[in-house]
Amino acid sequence: MTRALALLAIVATFAAPALAHEAAPRAGAVAFALPEPGSYELPPIAHVADFALQDETGASASLLDLAPDQVAIVSFVYTHCSDGRGCPAALAVLQRLDRAVAADATLASRVRIATVSFDPAHDTPVRMAELRRAMAPRSQWRFLTAPTPLAIAPVLAAFGQDALPLVGDGEHALGLYRHVLKVFLVDASGAVRNVYSSGFLSPELVLVDARTVLQTEIATLAGATGR
Repeated sequence: MTRALALLAIVATFAAPALAHEAAPRAGAVAFALPEPGSYELPPIAHVADFALQDETGASASLLDLAPDQVAIVSFVYTHCSDGRGCPAALAVLQRLDRAVAADATLASRVRIATVSFDPAHDTPVRMAELRRAMAPRSQWRFLTAPTPLAIAPVLAAFGQDALPLVGDGEHALGLYRHVLKVFLVDASGAVRNVYSSGFLSPELVLVDARTVLQTEIATLAGATGR
């Protein structure tokens, strides 16, 4: 079994309730009432550049590559991750988000999803292609990596995404990382508008936030063109 398929098996287990616990909530279930889109504001938290990375074919690809009326949802993972509270949880939620976006004609053209590996030494374009096939995206969901660990470092720093390699006896690299699950909502200007961790990561919340940011972007565009 490839690493991507092994990770998918964990994703599937995490995303669906066990038969013996049918009342258990799915990954990313909302435990609170969601506000109406546009009824609140999401001020910029930080700004990030549009870094050049690699897609699953090995070609150069921009991390964001957004039009003025689009937003990006960015998540950092690595395919060796076996912690159900980490990368598999993020991928399970993003897969549900991908399906919801694809089913909405307006969102399908305005929401882009990017899963980025912070372990490019192992997560080559070939491996990211395996992950893409396993996740079977229906929306604009891209799977990106970098040519070297040095190349991904400024991306992680800009987003504030921790990824600490773990070492064993004699400083031997274990191929594992200590990291915190984070998913980022980024607008067309590169402003990070929200950051979701395990306690607040749900497709429903991300979509409400995305619609709120998109309403602001579209209103700004309309004002700039006088329409």
